[in-house]
Amino acid sequence: MLAVFALVVALVCQTAARYTANWTSLDARPLPSWYDEAKVGVFVHWGVFCVPGFQSEWFWWHWQGEQPPDQKCVKFMTKNYPPGFTYPEFAEQFHAQFFDPGEWADIFKASGAKYVILTAKHHEGFTTWGSPYSWNWNAVDTGPHRDLVGDLGEAVRNRSLHYGLYNSLYEWFHPLYLLDKKNKFKTQEYVMRKLLPELYNMVVRYRPELIWSDGDWEAPDTYWNSTQFLAWLYNDSPVKDTIVTNDRWGAGCSCKHGGYYNCEDKYTPGQPPKHKWEKCTSVDKYSWGYRRDMKMNELMDLPSIIQDLVRTVALGGNYLLNVGPTADGMIPPVFEERLRGVGAWLAINGEAIYASKPWRIQNETTTVPVWYTSKGSSVYAILTARPIKPIVQLLVPKTSTTATKVTLLGYPKPLPWSPVQPSAGLDVLLPELPYSAAQAWTLKLDGIQ
Repeated sequence: MLAVFALVVALVCQTAARYTANWTSLDARPLPSWYDEAKVGVFVHWGVFCVPGFQSEWFWWHWQGEQPPDQKCVKFMTKNYPPGFTYPEFAEQFHAQFFDPGEWADIFKASGAKYVILTAKHHEGFTTWGSPYSWNWNAVDTGPHRDLVGDLGEAVRNRSLHYGLYNSLYEWFHPLYLLDKKNKFKTQEYVMRKLLPELYNMVVRYRPELIWSDGDWEAPDTYWNSTQFLAWLYNDSPVKDTIVTNDRWGAGCSCKHGGYYNCEDKYTPGQPPKHKWEKCTSVDKYSWGYRRDMKMNELMDLPSIIQDLVRTVALGGNYLLNVGPTADGMIPPVFEERLRGVGAWLAINGEAIYASKPWRIQNETTTVPVWYTSKGSSVYAILTARPIKPIVQLLVPKTSTTATKVTLLGYPKPLPWSPVQPSAGLDVLLPELPYSAAQAWTLKLDGIQ
């Protein structure tokens, strides 16, 4: 009898855990814990757009989509390519001949990132995998003649990193999408014949742990059939227990519906949002895809990246840092240098980042800019500038003369401190701070409130 009762309870729980195709139900799904614990990810924008490598990954649209066309793009094509040259011809030059997924995965692992997101399809519609719904406009049929999504996924997972895929809902020039758009999205030819079959195929084939949706803003979620897809994803897909999604599932969804919130590119809130969020940003400040003409002063330097990462995590977010590989399959050395620099900093200070939570106060600037995180009973004060004097003052923590202990991550001995007030604030005597290319150091505070 007890066994029968247990079976009934199990079946009821299983039924209760199913989600229906509406936002009230879908938004109630708990986010898989791995995502919040991971904190740091690498974004990889790779596609045909890296062949012209001019302006940004939106090159095709700026050249032939928007009206009037961007004259910089028009002049670039006129100067460098023969009359009548079409954008799809760039795919033949997307060789990826130097692409070594193991080397890429080693770089991502060395960056300290815990998850990697690759563009499976950007707005140009070219898939970096052999999609049967993108005939001759995918990386297996043309260009590299290789399953880029599959090859990188295997290498990333072999290094115990989570693997996700970026997918644009819309495609600038797909004839079925343009037909639906002309019909004011009252028809769904593109969604039913292209988008959804491709998405289902991609999930079943590669089993991503994160789907980074984009390209949703021209039409409502009802056109994209987003809630139906997400209900399948959460209930019946092979990744239903681990899959994480963002909030770009239709016009008006951003910062409102979905898994975690992106809200907008390079989203930077002033205080901790109530919902889990992510900041996506790019080492190249002007493009997500590779630019052949990028300049050093147009890139984020390492201190700027670490400051951005620390602020994001202190405010409860994840940090997704983008790099754009070249058409021949190389991660530009300057991008690799930035990623390895992040990893070197995290190797010492990651305790204050991974699986951390926002503290009751996020920052103060009494001596230098300080951002706080917490984990268990410990609080971390991350200094994002070198103090001018060997004493740093923290006014926010409430101290105890007998219980409070201060250490510097990466330094073997406890640091001496004195209270600013009888039970609040502390002056910490710093040792000779070790060299940090990131210009950031972490104090670990125990026995404080």
